[in-house]
Amino acid sequence: IEEFVSTTGTVYPLKEVTLSSEIAGAYRLQLNPSTGRPFALGDYVKKGAVLIKLEDEEYVNDLRVKSKEVDKEISQLEYEKQQALYDKGGATLRDLKNAEITLINTEYDMESSRINLAKMSLVAPFSGVIAELPYFTDGTKVPASTEMVTVIDYGKLYLEANLPEKYFSNIERGFKVYVSSYTSTADTLIGTITQISPSIDAEARTFLCFVEVENAEKTLLPGMFVKADMVVNSAEEVIVIPKDIIMSRNRNQIVYVVEQGVASERIITTGLQNANSVEVKMGLLKGESIVVSGFETLRDQSRVRILR
Repeated sequence: IEEFVSTTGTVYPLKEVTLSSEIAGAYRLQLNPSTGRPFALGDYVKKGAVLIKLEDEEYVNDLRVKSKEVDKEISQLEYEKQQALYDKGGATLRDLKNAEITLINTEYDMESSRINLAKMSLVAPFSGVIAELPYFTDGTKVPASTEMVTVIDYGKLYLEANLPEKYFSNIERGFKVYVSSYTSTADTLIGTITQISPSIDAEARTFLCFVEVENAEKTLLPGMFVKADMVVNSAEEVIVIPKDIIMSRNRNQIVYVVEQGVASERIITTGLQNANSVEVKMGLLKGESIVVSGFETLRDQSRVRILR
């Protein structure tokens, strides 16, 4: 049996990124290789896929990539020349180091140009699906810092749960959580508590914890409102009975046990409980038959006939 603390919240993708333009340029939405059409909302994209390109000839010319490649070749040759002369005693150490510095600087210039050139392409940083794709007419010049596309991977989700402070001592990292959607309660996923805030909100008297949920089958969608049942206690190899068959009499908890066609009252002591079941710690033995239907009209030592 498992005992729960229940809460509600919204699930979000564990991986989400919004790519913005780092430079101004003409908008070019790229084709999805798997469909042959321009990328669209809901399309699956692989890590490293170029989703959007920005064109700007003036920007490319300012980078002077080809001339810097030549500078690097010249610097490399000069360094090798100075190294050979130094080995033969025909150049000083200063001459060699100056040639090395020049080579290093040209390499930095070359790498800087490559980095800036890469800013013209918006690349998916991980595999996922396109969740947002603002519309721009092809060829329209978009300014820098414009949000262009959002990619998410919701194979794993996370939930921020706020729990009453009285449960703080019951919750630990690694505890299991059952997560289900209110729109499809039949599908219940298993989550795990990964983070717990050590502070209590002074106004709400709650504390925050994070739950990660495995969602490999895409059962839940990001943004869904869900119910989360956090397992705070569990017990195995114990006697468990339905919670709704227990009656209260003279401040005792009573169930009916059937022996040789007679229903007898039995006082029990309970332990863990959840919405449907309860653990019986004392009062029942393994294998005994208890009345689960029709018990409302019984009295102690009533003769009964078992129908099912």
